[in-house]
Amino acid sequence: MEHTEKLVQTIINGIEEKKGSDIVVADLKGIEGTICRYFIICQGNSPTQVEAITESIGDVCREQLGEKPAHVVGLENALWVAMDYGDVLVHIFVPDVRQYYDLEHLWADAKIDYITGE
Repeated sequence: MEHTEKLVQTIINGIEEKKGSDIVVADLKGIEGTICRYFIICQGNSPTQVEAITESIGDVCREQLGEKPAHVVGLENALWVAMDYGDVLVHIFVPDVRQYYDLEHLWADAKIDYITGE
């Protein structure tokens, strides 16, 4: 398995560890001009859970792959946290903010995998 795919799976494991829901992986590799290869989008039910998911992702990626995000933004209010792992961007939302921005539908050309549907 390629390193980027391992990173994607490790991030998903970190999300699931803290009961993150509605995980979506958008494969952007075939789309010209994108800033990364994958978007991973998920949600937590509260800012506290969004923070816990963010911490879990950081912990499992560091422990299992030796990877740290280049940037993490949004922890001030934890309504939408973005984690930049270079080829993979992770977006962790509370439900109403996720619905408002509707990121998965911005990439209509991408192959979308729905990991969980809770």
